[in-house]
Amino acid sequence: MDRWLKRVLSRLVREGTLRISTRPGRRFEIGDGTGEPVEVAFKSPMTLLSVMINPELKLGECYMDGSMRIERGSIADFLDLLLSQPLAKTPLAIGWAIDAYHYVFRRLAQFNPRGRSRRNVAHHYDLDGRLYSLFLDSDQQYSCAYFEQPDASLDDAQLAKKRHLAAKLLMDRPGLSVLDVGSGWGGLAIYLAEVTGARVLGVTLSEEQFAKATNRAQEKRLDPRVRFKLEDYRDVRGPFDRIVSVGMFEHVGITHYDGYFRKIAELLKEDGVAVIHSIGRSGPPTTTARFISKYIFPGGYIPALSEVLPAIQRSGLIVTDVEILRLHYAETLKAWRARFLARKEEVLRLYDEKFVRMWEFYLAASEMSFRHRGLMVFQIQLARNQKAAPLTRDYIGPAEERLRIAERGQRAPFRLAGE
Repeated sequence: MDRWLKRVLSRLVREGTLRISTRPGRRFEIGDGTGEPVEVAFKSPMTLLSVMINPELKLGECYMDGSMRIERGSIADFLDLLLSQPLAKTPLAIGWAIDAYHYVFRRLAQFNPRGRSRRNVAHHYDLDGRLYSLFLDSDQQYSCAYFEQPDASLDDAQLAKKRHLAAKLLMDRPGLSVLDVGSGWGGLAIYLAEVTGARVLGVTLSEEQFAKATNRAQEKRLDPRVRFKLEDYRDVRGPFDRIVSVGMFEHVGITHYDGYFRKIAELLKEDGVAVIHSIGRSGPPTTTARFISKYIFPGGYIPALSEVLPAIQRSGLIVTDVEILRLHYAETLKAWRARFLARKEEVLRLYDEKFVRMWEFYLAASEMSFRHRGLMVFQIQLARNQKAAPLTRDYIGPAEERLRIAERGQRAPFRLAGE
């Protein structure tokens, strides 16, 4: 059976060096022999076969339960090797049928009414709050950072992300009302209130995030300038001068895109501006990776722009700017994974070894998907009328510089009369 396995897998792995064992003392090598070898051991030939049939689910599950072990290199090295192959795909025809089945029923998997949305959010975001503090930056930004310099620290890159978003939101005067949809642990809402003088409402479905964000605002004595609600975005009442959503759109589900953008249009003032920051894909529509859907983000989906823009058009909103951040999330995930593994023993005091392997796989697979499989982040700026945003993007750099000055407490970031 090993000879057949080698013949099939050799069509998949053509570059680099991968050594595979399916039983003690039996090993075969595939690839062109270049690069640092990666060695993987499977519990049995049938374990490897199950991965070949349904790699999107079984590869992660086998790593979680220990039936696949990395004997040389790391799971990140293994996934880097696999996903960087020019023809990487499910190697067996039965796997193509499984992929087709999940594509046909993808809308059902993404049907997220209020109750299901709350349960989906709780699955991931209501884990022990100490977990996230172990690997995120000091402000607990759980979304793509913005690396202005390749060697920027994670904290600096996350601050730059908030600054970049604030610049695009055109925070040109104090007292603007802002809605933060999916406000996380409150970092962006607090930044906008402290640095720009905005009045911010953050909404989330995560009880853990709501409690932490509320406590942070109270400790900084920002109440009532910053308020948080445990509320579905569909139930929010407006209007608002500005709307921002970071890392939440991935949880909406394609079935609800029309309703989502109609709600943004309803909540946004006539001269208002909104910015949606979300993971996206450069290629055509597809399905959520089955391991991610089952264990990490149930109900989640990473859209193609071709799925998002039509819903925006139907809502009556105007797209005033689109920016694509390509490898920024890969670098963010690399930093998270390194910090997560550096504090593995502390994670083990919260959860078990299986959980640690599940999260290591999730972080590594996500990073390599951004490096090799066409994932990116898009920031879409929206308005209700043509005049709400500047005609060119030249304003972003000067706005970011004013925000940097404001972060140091030297002056307000908005233009004063006569400037």
